[in-house]
Amino acid sequence: METAVLDGSGTAPDSGAMDGNYDYIIIGSGSAGSALAYRLGENGTTRVLVLEFGGSDAGPLIQMPAALSYPMNMKRYDWGYLAEPEPGLGGRSLVCPRGKVIGGSSSINGMIYVRGHAGDYAHWEDSGATGWGYADVLPYFRRMEHSHGGEAPWRGTGGPLHVTRGPRDNPLHDAFVASAEAAGYAATPDYNGYRQEGFGPADMTVWKGRRWSAANAYLKPAMKRGNVRLVTGAMVDRILFEGTRAVGVSFLRGGQRHEVRANAEIVLSAGAINSPAILQRSGIGPGAVLQSAGVETLAAREGVGGNLQDHLEVYFQIACLQPITLYKHLGLLSKARIGAEWLFFKSGLGASNQFETLGFIRSAEGISYPDIQYHFLPVAISYDGRAPAAGHGFQLHVGPMRSKSRGHVHIRDGGAATAPQIRFNYMSHPDDWAEFRRCIRLSREIIAQAPMDPYRGAEIQPGDDATSDEAIDAFIRDHAESAYHPCGTVRMGRADDPLAVVDPQCRVIGVDGLRVADSSIFPRITNGNLNAPSIMTGEKAADHILGRTPLARANDTPFFHSEWQTKQR
Repeated sequence: METAVLDGSGTAPDSGAMDGNYDYIIIGSGSAGSALAYRLGENGTTRVLVLEFGGSDAGPLIQMPAALSYPMNMKRYDWGYLAEPEPGLGGRSLVCPRGKVIGGSSSINGMIYVRGHAGDYAHWEDSGATGWGYADVLPYFRRMEHSHGGEAPWRGTGGPLHVTRGPRDNPLHDAFVASAEAAGYAATPDYNGYRQEGFGPADMTVWKGRRWSAANAYLKPAMKRGNVRLVTGAMVDRILFEGTRAVGVSFLRGGQRHEVRANAEIVLSAGAINSPAILQRSGIGPGAVLQSAGVETLAAREGVGGNLQDHLEVYFQIACLQPITLYKHLGLLSKARIGAEWLFFKSGLGASNQFETLGFIRSAEGISYPDIQYHFLPVAISYDGRAPAAGHGFQLHVGPMRSKSRGHVHIRDGGAATAPQIRFNYMSHPDDWAEFRRCIRLSREIIAQAPMDPYRGAEIQPGDDATSDEAIDAFIRDHAESAYHPCGTVRMGRADDPLAVVDPQCRVIGVDGLRVADSSIFPRITNGNLNAPSIMTGEKAADHILGRTPLARANDTPFFHSEWQTKQR
């Protein structure tokens, strides 16, 4: 069996410093994996190998922000996972896009940048993730960011990850925020700063008109140092052990099996679906699942693949009375003009993801921090771009942030090429229905305010007549879609917690030399989109792996509504 690794061009490495002998092997080049490669190889001498099944991110379909609906629907860039039929959604099976390209899902996502709320990280710490409270993670968000337009001193301005804002020159953006204020909510200048609760400009991982993925921000600069090597086309089969110590990785590439060894540690950063699947194929997971798949148990960890969470949302769509929406740009000629302007100048509509306004509110009194998120879009269209409404309209992507439903990821057999079983169990907890109904009703109240009068037409969906609990539930059952935020399947917690998989230093409990760092380790899903906390996880895990003293805890006090116990807004 060949043990020398191939580089990204398919040629054998030379016998110099990068001779196939590595200090660290990172599995996955996504949001966390790219950050890890950058930090673990920062000294220029530590030898790091990154294994990625996907290929190049070159080309406008990934790099042009407005083209975001394309890569997540392309076999070239997406693993193509389909979740199991969901009883709570009328038996529908939802797609589960995951990036199969350098940069991972940061190269196919919507580029929306949300850190999460301080309350999320307090919950993490209460769940056993000691050292991952808000005061602990805020310094890592600052270290990773180069924020353009964010609120000082809450934001970082010297990191590799550029975070920018769109022009928000469509009048619907200001009208929507004004309507929220008229309904009694607040405007916030920076939901990633002091105050998340409220409505205001959205942050996006876009820089100089290009998608600023983890590959662009972290991986490519890391590789320029010469001590970080990327191997593409590498489908990881399993992690290799000597006794209970992880020593190497077996992967398939070009029809051949290869093995590589790590002198220090192996870090699994393959995401919320593939990380638990690789652990299970390696013999780490629930005994019954491994036995059913024909895999010998190395370390029985019941939590591997469990605790699967996601955000569901609906597209609350309203007809627009004025012809000012992006609908006028959906024709082929207009798309060609937008594409040409972006190609030559990296400017215009193609340089924005168009999600330029976000909002976060609490759905009821007694809830201490926001549990509903809004994405505002000045066109009525599905997320994949395939189903625009007939005519001018605008929409709110709205959904609850902290569903109590939990699912799982289980391998079906020991083969790397076999897709795992993905079962989210959406809407399986009764509280989810009540929370989602509040999303619809609170949205209607906001849109009904006077600042929207010049623009507000009929409700396209759910429809003005869908007012009863039963009618709203039927709409949710038939139309709720994933926001593509799977996480939680390799939960972090105390080492003596039987359902925890990694400890607060990201070490896999029960074995040595193996860590996991990606969204799979989240104890509970964070408020908002997951790219930012995933990158933060890679940043913080790197310090744990290198044995560095964590960054000094922050002493900033974020906003919590002073009357949250008795007021909803």
